[in-house]
Amino acid sequence: MVRTTSSLKRSNDEGRFHLLHGIIHHRTKHTCGFTLKARGLTNIVIHECHDSVLCGHLSENRTIEGVKTCSWRPNWRKDVAEYFQTCDGCQKENMATGKKLGITIEIQEPKSPWEIVHMDWVKSLTSSRRQDF
Repeated sequence: MVRTTSSLKRSNDEGRFHLLHGIIHHRTKHTCGFTLKARGLTNIVIHECHDSVLCGHLSENRTIEGVKTCSWRPNWRKDVAEYFQTCDGCQKENMATGKKLGITIEIQEPKSPWEIVHMDWVKSLTSSRRQDF
């Protein structure tokens, strides 16, 4: 809390905040968004930048970029990450991708030598120059 308060005080001293029509705004290089204090408003803004029909469940980074353009709050990245991890639609749709694993078959331990023999079949092998294999 002390670190956040000191960083906000430093931002205020640098002129990053200004009051317009009774609303505190935060200035950055390119945008000037309103400052959020209430947690409920934060969730509404994240919802509009992530879940709304126009956005369609954007990625975490794109949601952060959308939130940055319209508002400001300390620790935005943490708030968006928490929201993103609890989004049911994203968790259902973003399943692990990649090659599906095959069925694993347990190999029985043989009771005597040469009881079970496994072979690997190899099709064509490239020949070496000296053909010494």
